[in-house]
Amino acid sequence: MKNKKFGKLKLFDYKPTIIAEAGVNHNCDIKLAKEYINLASRAGANAIKFQTYKADKLVSKSSLAYWDTKKEKIKSQYKLFKKYEKFNFFDYLNLYKYCKKKNLLFMTTLFDTENIRKYDKIIDVYKISSSDITNVPLLKEISKKNKHTIISTGASTIDEIKMAIKYLNLPKEKICIMHCVLNYPTLNENANLGYIKILKKKFPKYMIGYSDHTNPEKNLDKFNWAFELGAQIIEKHFTHNNKLKGNDHYHAMNFENLRNFTTNMNVKKLVIGNYAKNILKEKKSRQYARRAIFANENIKIGDKFTEKNLITLRPEIEGVSSKYWNRVIGKTSKYNIKKNSPIKI
Repeated sequence: MKNKKFGKLKLFDYKPTIIAEAGVNHNCDIKLAKEYINLASRAGANAIKFQTYKADKLVSKSSLAYWDTKKEKIKSQYKLFKKYEKFNFFDYLNLYKYCKKKNLLFMTTLFDTENIRKYDKIIDVYKISSSDITNVPLLKEISKKNKHTIISTGASTIDEIKMAIKYLNLPKEKICIMHCVLNYPTLNENANLGYIKILKKKFPKYMIGYSDHTNPEKNLDKFNWAFELGAQIIEKHFTHNNKLKGNDHYHAMNFENLRNFTTNMNVKKLVIGNYAKNILKEKKSRQYARRAIFANENIKIGDKFTEKNLITLRPEIEGVSSKYWNRVIGKTSKYNIKKNSPIKI
């Protein structure tokens, strides 16, 4: 998978590609949004993703909450989204340029067709929310851009996924299908990571990913499990402080979680190596841990070498390697050889 990419997202053969979803956890504070970029970059994320919407184009004023209202007290979707809609295009352009400086791919989920037309110039990889997998006008507008696109599939059936793919009408290599459970947070017993294998079987020619909404553990072990099951790209909400109330802070990974995971993956890379055997690094061990053929008793000129008068002993470097045992047995000695002396060529 060397140098392979999904759009501008780097892909790896030993670890998943990580999208840190800041969403609107920055509270529409540009300084805090940039700090999120700093933290994600330092922790080892490959991309950071925001969310861009206008409440009036997203929900009706009667829309009720579907999240855990013990964690996020606002029970109206409209009121919650209205609270975090303040960033405009120039704010995101600012963040896009800052991401470039930090070698981090800028992403943002767009929730309406007007924003897709407006923001396309700063979008390399599109992300479709689980909530929009059946939003035909949005799918058709993204299709026109012919760019790499990630689809979250929370609460979706296989037929709905197929429908979304149909309307996107993109080459297979430009679509990533993400397993996702649309609960905030998702209980461990509901995460169902095994469904990643089902998606791989149902959509064998597409890239598969995982969008995680479970409560984070210290080292983000679920990322590794998802990767081993076939998720190449993994997305998770990202926060600078899990103790903050509301929105996505309570089920998001933080800097320490992501840094721990990245550190573990770097160790994994070192241990896996480059898949080639480098015997030179074991040269000394070969010479001193392997055996050569030695005299097991005094041997005279003209004596035949037998399994009785020979023995294999370390180190190999002293004489004829033990791998030539069958070629030496039956040969005649041209020298007098003392017991415990190596047999020379």
